[in-house]
Amino acid sequence: MIVRHARPADLKALLALLDEDSIREVAEHYSDLSPYAAALEEILASDHATVLVGELEGELIATAQVTWLRRLMYGGGLVCQIESVRVSSRLRDQGLGRQLMEWVIADARSRGCARAELTSNAARVNAKRFYERLGFISSHVGMKLYLQESA
Repeated sequence: MIVRHARPADLKALLALLDEDSIREVAEHYSDLSPYAAALEEILASDHATVLVGELEGELIATAQVTWLRRLMYGGGLVCQIESVRVSSRLRDQGLGRQLMEWVIADARSRGCARAELTSNAARVNAKRFYERLGFISSHVGMKLYLQESA
């Protein structure tokens, strides 16, 4: 698998991967792709964020969104925040998710990040085990406040 930064042409494949999620926090409506295209463009233009894709034989099969946050803690250091990690459901349990996450962790180390962090829905028991095998620990309780109703 080749890991690379997403391109605007990857948008539909990215949304398809995100749509495979069995636990949806918000209902997505793709009749108008322009908000998603604008969001992807903004993310990719940022020096502090990216969307990564995993490509296998020319097919986009994995993704993760990564943000680097400057913190006052850790000597003013960086923290790598990882979100929306997905591997195509037909290709799971083949080590592709591990490969993607190892790429992200290596990149975070090369940037001098103090830590990598992520949240995962509590119902995702297998995902929790996956992240623990990579060395992540359950150290905090995550909380969310939704500011807009889902459509």
